[in-house]
Amino acid sequence: MIELEGVPELVDPVMVAAFEGWNDAGDAASTAVAHLDKEWKGEVFAALDAEDYYDFQVNRPTVWLDGGTRKITWPTTRLSVVRVGGAKPRDLVIVRGIEPSMRWRSFCNELLGFAHELGVELVVILGALLGDTPHTRPVPVSGVTSDADLARSMNLEETRYEGPTGIVGVLQEACTHAGVPAVSLWAAVPHYVSQPPNPKATLALLNRLEDLIDLRIPLGELPEDARAWQLGVDQLAAEDSEVAEYVQTLEEARDTAELPEASGEAIAREFERYLRRRDGGPGHATESGEGQFLRERDTPHDRTKPPYPPADPGPRPGEKAEDDDTEDAGGEDASD
Repeated sequence: MIELEGVPELVDPVMVAAFEGWNDAGDAASTAVAHLDKEWKGEVFAALDAEDYYDFQVNRPTVWLDGGTRKITWPTTRLSVVRVGGAKPRDLVIVRGIEPSMRWRSFCNELLGFAHELGVELVVILGALLGDTPHTRPVPVSGVTSDADLARSMNLEETRYEGPTGIVGVLQEACTHAGVPAVSLWAAVPHYVSQPPNPKATLALLNRLEDLIDLRIPLGELPEDARAWQLGVDQLAAEDSEVAEYVQTLEEARDTAELPEASGEAIAREFERYLRRRDGGPGHATESGEGQFLRERDTPHDRTKPPYPPADPGPRPGEKAEDDDTEDAGGEDASD
């Protein structure tokens, strides 16, 4: 039994988790939870024992100076609580960590113990993977679950992935077997510009999370960072004719594949999202988020075209899809 002292009773709590490593292309997912923690001033209330889950030759501790005293920070997974007020208050339990080196089942069971004690109603796990997607288009974000009922009620994809998985996939399945509703959100990062950071992918994950849990997320400087990131990649691509040609090929393939999705339903869905965000106030997606930046700046040849609905994820970080079928290339943990 996990006993939590000093943690107040939470309001409709949602656990949002992300892990550095295999499931975190461009550091997009881990940066997203770090952003939530920073913007809402999360208070850490628990840390898992690093000795139980990490190989310190793989994830090494760091030494730092506190005044004149040397201290060591051990790689681990920490949990914090953020209290979100407003007309519809909803608290978040933020899980920030590193994919464990060992004892994954015990790791997941320990996190589920915290979820149970805190009354968590939904677990959302963020991930990012490499894919054949152009940096000039909106970042595809797929929402997947193993729960058929949850897929229908929240308009998500029911995962069909089979193959190697990471901690995101294992944790999602652990939640499913424990009867805890769980969703994975996956952002596709262009494989040809995979080095972190990728603020555009982080922004896309936060925008999708905002829609999923119906909670306005302050975006801070992320929209401007995303704009600067894209301009920088544009300049690099322009300096290399082969890269520029390849990006154009990806753009054409993406536009052709998504053209049938420009349906009345998709347009209505995006318009509803716009109306919700228009009144979101400073710092929300209406002013500088994906709704404005990614649609207008990323589709210069067709600004009336609605943003692309999420597809199943592509290949895992470090791998490329074997074919262009986005549903089957769904990244390993797209299940997850």
